[in-house]
Amino acid sequence: MLIQTPEQMRDLGIALSEQLRLGDVIVLKGGLGAGKTALAAGIGKGLGIDGVSSPTFIIARVHKAEVRLIHIDAYRLLLSGSKGFEFDDLDIASSKDGAITLIEWGESLVSRLSDEYLIIDISFGKGENDRELNATGIGPRWAGFSL
Repeated sequence: MLIQTPEQMRDLGIALSEQLRLGDVIVLKGGLGAGKTALAAGIGKGLGIDGVSSPTFIIARVHKAEVRLIHIDAYRLLLSGSKGFEFDDLDIASSKDGAITLIEWGESLVSRLSDEYLIIDISFGKGENDRELNATGIGPRWAGFSL
């Protein structure tokens, strides 16, 4: 799927939020500036949450609304050479079933949370603002899913 503006990325997040349910885990994969947080903001908006921003410096933020959103940015954990121990200390696994969990930079950590998850890979396209998105579902929950 081709996205050409940050607004389109947020709109995709809003549309995606309508397909999510409690316990879902989504990994947002892509380089710095690819649009992971814009997609997360759209998902939040679709869930009735304004102000979703990157939790890079605090690692995880829980947004409380009718449906809770756990937003994790694992970039600093990866930079520190963490083998997942600091991630486990966040104790997300004990509360993820009552929320939707988004993990930026979490492809090496997600299996610590669930054996069913959706990976959305965002890559830079040919144009300056172009982004290519591909979704890969892991487990029965995501069988046949497409963006």
